[in-house]
Amino acid sequence: MAKPNAANARIKREYFTYLKEAQRRDEGSIDAVAKALARFEEANGHKDFKTFHRAQAVAFKHKLDQQTAVRTGKPLSRATVNSTLSALRAFFIWLAGQPGYKSRLSYADADYFNLAEKDVRIAKAARHKAFPTLEQVHHVIAAMPTGNAIELRNRALLAFALLTGARDGALASFRLKHVDLVQGRVDQDARDVRTKASKTFSTWFFPVGGDTLPIVQDWCEYLRTTLLWGDDDPLFPPTQIGLGENGGFMPIGLRRGECWQGAGPIRDIFRNAFTAAGLPYFNPHSLRDTLVQLGEQVCTTPEQFKAWSQNLGHERVMTTLTSYGTVAPHRQAELIRGLSGAKGAAGKLAATVDPAFLAQVVAAMQSLPGGGQG
Repeated sequence: MAKPNAANARIKREYFTYLKEAQRRDEGSIDAVAKALARFEEANGHKDFKTFHRAQAVAFKHKLDQQTAVRTGKPLSRATVNSTLSALRAFFIWLAGQPGYKSRLSYADADYFNLAEKDVRIAKAARHKAFPTLEQVHHVIAAMPTGNAIELRNRALLAFALLTGARDGALASFRLKHVDLVQGRVDQDARDVRTKASKTFSTWFFPVGGDTLPIVQDWCEYLRTTLLWGDDDPLFPPTQIGLGENGGFMPIGLRRGECWQGAGPIRDIFRNAFTAAGLPYFNPHSLRDTLVQLGEQVCTTPEQFKAWSQNLGHERVMTTLTSYGTVAPHRQAELIRGLSGAKGAAGKLAATVDPAFLAQVVAAMQSLPGGGQG
């Protein structure tokens, strides 16, 4: 096995700093780049980057086609291959402009980290994402036990996730001060809360019905009046581990003062709750899709859907429509079948579409690469 190349390690550190400080990339995306570079170096025998040539890129592509995913044992997906090659192309384009590499590398050689056009289309194809129905989430919440503080926290966590559509990183870092029960609002303040792209915005509780709001209200009341916690204490505190009656370590309560460092425990809570309710696991992020589907049903004007989109933290309605707003296949079938045989369907459709909303969609589509053609 070839030893890691010290010169490569130094220039990679410079590149990661460039991505973080100049390109404002987050740790997750930088980790993905580091993984792509590690995969290339291992396949290339850890040769010095100064010796890079297009032939190495071509050989690496062939090796990727033969590799399998560790988790599934199946060949790497086109999406994984495409993202790996894209990361390597960007790195070597940057590298070709750095001192000590300018005279050795060609910008054009980086272009050999590519896929055939048909494979790129496969990699980027939009696929339907599974997400729970609103009724399923309510069923899961209702089935969760409430015998102790940890179980009450877990139930309140799912209820709050549905009520706000907050991402798991935010759920892990909310504190009591961020929740305004009088206004029915949570402030996703990037100074304290781990929001996507460090964006600060407010979310008013979505009208999801069921017992979600009373559950959250009772939970906040429990933290403040029973446990006597204050504004700076975590909304969903980590589990306190201590010695049990039999002398072994076990969960004994809630840990005050600090938030979860990551979202792993939150995903575990979701997994256990859905499994216990007899349903397949849906991750916390999938509830955002559930909320978008609900918004498509209840919003009747462009302004209402814009407010719904903004409530999810989206600056543009098209983000909601394109990233979360795909119509589920069964619903797509229902809509199309409902239109077939309808007299004057085109006229009725034209009469029900708000012209202002249609103009917004057309303008947004035209602003996309290619002017929304195709």
